[in-house]
Amino acid sequence: MIYDSVLGRSFSKQEQKKLGYWAFVACLFIALSFFTNFKPFLGPLSVLNLRLSMGEDEKLHLFSDTDSSLLIANETLGSSSSTVNDTSSSHEEEEIMRSSLIVNDTDSSHGESEIRDAEIIMNSTSIDNATSRSQEVFKESHTQNMKTNDTSNSPPLVKEKDIYMVNNTNSSLPKATDADVVTKNNTIEPLCTLMSRSDFCEIKGDIRIDGKSYTVFIVSSETDILTAENTSWIIRPYARKGDQAAMAAVREWTVKLVTGASDIPQCTQNHSVPAILFSAGGYAGNHFHAFTDVILPLFLTSRPYNGEVQFLITNGRPAWISKFETIMKALSRYQLVSIDNSQDIHCYDSMTVGLKRRTNKELSVDPDPSSSPYSMNDFRKFLRSSYSLKKTMAAKIRNGSKKRPRLLIISRKRSRAFTNVGEIVTMAKRLGYRVATAEPDADVSGFAQIINSCDVVMGVHGAGLTNIVFLPENAVLVQVIPFGGTEWLSRTYFEEPAKGMNIRYLDYKIRVEESTLIQQYPADHVVLRDPSAIWKQGWFAVQSIYLRQQNVTLDVNRFRPTLVKALDLLHQ
Repeated sequence: MIYDSVLGRSFSKQEQKKLGYWAFVACLFIALSFFTNFKPFLGPLSVLNLRLSMGEDEKLHLFSDTDSSLLIANETLGSSSSTVNDTSSSHEEEEIMRSSLIVNDTDSSHGESEIRDAEIIMNSTSIDNATSRSQEVFKESHTQNMKTNDTSNSPPLVKEKDIYMVNNTNSSLPKATDADVVTKNNTIEPLCTLMSRSDFCEIKGDIRIDGKSYTVFIVSSETDILTAENTSWIIRPYARKGDQAAMAAVREWTVKLVTGASDIPQCTQNHSVPAILFSAGGYAGNHFHAFTDVILPLFLTSRPYNGEVQFLITNGRPAWISKFETIMKALSRYQLVSIDNSQDIHCYDSMTVGLKRRTNKELSVDPDPSSSPYSMNDFRKFLRSSYSLKKTMAAKIRNGSKKRPRLLIISRKRSRAFTNVGEIVTMAKRLGYRVATAEPDADVSGFAQIINSCDVVMGVHGAGLTNIVFLPENAVLVQVIPFGGTEWLSRTYFEEPAKGMNIRYLDYKIRVEESTLIQQYPADHVVLRDPSAIWKQGWFAVQSIYLRQQNVTLDVNRFRPTLVKALDLLHQ
């Protein structure tokens, strides 16, 4: 009270604060001088490097040289008199003292906030053990290491109550977008990769899949769990991340680290091959999305196993499984498991949850060979082999040759259908084509044979054009673009993929007079006058009007030059 009254009469409040700060600095200086002057008489410090700074929240940061995992002592520099038990010899004390007080400035580029922290670098390659062992175990291990003159195993003793794990922005650990858990002490933990179009986890260890709770359990040690940044991940195993409407129809799975002591299900079926868990939800009922979101990513994910892998399907409708049975059997020699609500607990040593899709482009493979060892050419060869397709190259027409190229008109019945197919067929035959018409159905194998036999394919923009994956090399695709501002859809879904498949591409954009919408709306209606206004209303308005209500009556005279151009391409 007397002290406060004297200060109150002599100094202002601001001056009192300044005196307090200077007093703290003086005390800190005295403390440092004490430790510096009397260091030879103190027990050896079990550290190698010390870096001091003046920050508002000064902590002692302990981290391993080998993996940069941080352990922070839970006390400030002002109260850092807690000592570390040490049984090292005088020789080791001399080595430690030689290398102490070395400032490490290699991480200065990571920001001033990290530099302000006082850091003590420990001489250890297994600091992770500190979070899972008691103080007594550390003491015994450290003593044994000193007897064998081995300083590369257990870390010096640190009080368990004084340490906790933190996220280190300077750490060499992968970021959350690359890997949530790293390998520790030779135990392999889940490695989850977050990409723009897909998330997937590649896991090794004691893996148990519970289809009733939609959970993938990884049985691990208590040490691994304590040292892991994450112990669970939520994965929707469908390769169209970012599309909320699609992902809302994909079942959510949990990948979870658990200990052997946890209440976890016991295996009822053990498998000796790896597994891949994927979803046939989302938009997979659409033929185009089945290929771009599921089939192609499934090929890229499973092909490295050369058939020695088992598929676990979620959201797997029987009709979908039956439709693509040939492809899945070609990729896996093992029975497909519909995992949803399975009464069995399936156990594996290795598995991938989710599918790999490393590009935002539709029906395409990332051309970077470091990203994937496979290309679209490899995928198309695989499809030809799976469906026993014989034709690998489109016909090359030579001048004077009587060989007639084969044209397939993909017809549609529900929407975007040709209303004058007969006129189109007649005109094409006069140009020298052999003409066939067909509509894709659930018999993928049968339609693959038909389209593979053709040299030119034409059709209105729609999922049926996805079957160009079965076309021979150098064939020609003619995409008829419906009225209504659908050019970008046509380009993204089929023009760009076709070029990536070594398929020549042509398109024909219809006029409003060739659309049956003129029979449904007045000539001055916004649907006909300004399609951009409909696009502003959202995708469902566009889909309802321009994709579902519209059929096409081709002006065969106007369309004729497009088929002539296709013939010219076959001559090249």
